[in-house]
Order: sequence, then C-alpha cells, then structure tokens
Amino acid sequence: MKKISTSLSLILVSLFILSCQKKKVENAAADSFLPMQIGNLWYMNAQSYTEIKDTVRINKKLFYQFYSLVGGDASSTVYLRIDERNRLVESYPDSPAKTYIRADFNAKIGERFFTTGEKDENDNEVTVVQKSDQEMTFSFDPIYHPNLKGHPSEVKYIKGKGWAEKYQKIKIDGVVYQN
Repeated sequence: MKKISTSLSLILVSLFILSCQKKKVENAAADSFLPMQIGNLWYMNAQSYTEIKDTVRINKKLFYQFYSLVGGDASSTVYLRIDERNRLVESYPDSPAKTYIRADFNAKIGERFFTTGEKDENDNEVTVVQKSDQEMTFSFDPIYHPNLKGHPSEVKYIKGKGWAEKYQKIKIDGVVYQN
C-alpha cells in the first residue's frame, strides 16, 4: 500500500510539473513584445501585411522570416529573432556577419543604443521613449545620414501582439484579433 501511495504521489508531482511547463510555453507569445511563430500575421489589407513565413539558421541561431507586402507592389523579407538579452535582432543569410539591433526590450526609458554601431548612414541612434508593462516605444534617429539626421521615426510594440499599427487583424499563435 505504501508503494502505491508513493508511486501515486510521484505521478501527481510529475503531472503538476508538466502542466506548469505547458502553461509557460502557451504564454510565451503573451510575454513577448514581438511574438514569433510561423503563421503569425499583421494584416492591414490585401495589399499591405506582414507574415512570418519560415525559419532559418544564421550563424547557428534561429531567425524567423518576416515577409511583408507593402502597397500591393513592393515586398520585403527580413530575418528577426529575440536574443538571450531580450533584444530584437535582424540579420540575413547572405550577410551573416552583419546584425542590426531593432529593439532592446530590457532597456529603460531614456536609454540609447545603436542599430549597427558602424557609424555609417545605416546606423540609427535608438532611444526608448515610452515603456510600460504592456507597451514599448523606440525612437530611431539616423544621426549619421546627411539628409535624415534630426528626423526620427518611432516604432511601438504591444506585448503579446507585436507592432502597434492600425491593423484590421492580427493573428498570433493561431488566435485572431480583429479591429
């Protein structure tokens, strides 16, 4: 009887641990400012949307392929990942040595960083201008570009949903949010 009780206790403890681990995985999208899973979609209309299409390894690290259609006639593909320091990193399979820091989700309001650190026209000084538990906004100033310096642009993220734009619908991990 004691053996059965001990075995039953071990099974219950194992089930409890497994159920806690599953909840952690299920909430991963809700905990991220840019949830990444193949099929995630940010949809404005049939001519303008972004969708995660695939994954690729760049320097042995997993990146997600973000395909965007802009205005129905222009497209863009970028490769993004959240690194171990909770930064949004961009790289490309054909230029694996180059990386761009697009966001630092651990940064505090007022903190600054550079997208490349190369001090060239593609390097932006990024400042965290707003942060709460649910939202974060970054200001990008191309300070080394002769014509764009002093004309910053902002990018805002909403935890669990990604970019804060006027999307008709957002699909994150199979859940659709309509506006």
